[in-house]
Amino acid sequence: MIFSMRQRLRFYWRYLQGKTPWDTGIVPPEIVTLVPRLNPGRALDLGCGTGTTTIYLAQQGWRAEGVDYVGAAITKAKRKASAVAVADRARFYVGSVTRLGFIHPGIDLFVDVGCFHSLGEAGQREYTAEVARLAAPGAVMALYAFLPRLMNGRLIGAAPETVTALFAPVFEVESATIGTDSGSGHQSAWYLLRSHILAHQP
Repeated sequence: MIFSMRQRLRFYWRYLQGKTPWDTGIVPPEIVTLVPRLNPGRALDLGCGTGTTTIYLAQQGWRAEGVDYVGAAITKAKRKASAVAVADRARFYVGSVTRLGFIHPGIDLFVDVGCFHSLGEAGQREYTAEVARLAAPGAVMALYAFLPRLMNGRLIGAAPETVTALFAPVFEVESATIGTDSGSGHQSAWYLLRSHILAHQP
């Protein structure tokens, strides 16, 4: 099972209560630095929460899509997009990041700020398979993840070698910056990955 029912209910309840310290409403500076270096295309925000980064990408000229399994978060994301007049360029879906059949292939930029590291081993494998299937030639991925640690009695996170191995069939890691999460104090990393599958490659 990717997320237990208990985990799902915990996230639902915390969004309903507004107790979501991970959803800061601030676009990560790593994304703000990266985006101007890329040509706008299609972007997919995995585990988008209330849509802060998805909306930012739409404002920068991207056709942005966001996915999260918490319906309350997606409802708020849609309202935020409408409030800043980007609802035509920012689309949101309630769904699993491990089952993305409703997203058309050809994604140029993937963004994940803290979703991948919450999945178990099976979930991470399914997630990376979906990202590989959806990636356009030369696609870029910006991924933020905790390093492995125990949380609520279970191991979460991803070691750099795990990220490299799981994405290897399509992506290579261009950079991995290890740091400390400012909110929790836990070790984390920002990864920049790029697809090595080129257009017209047999």
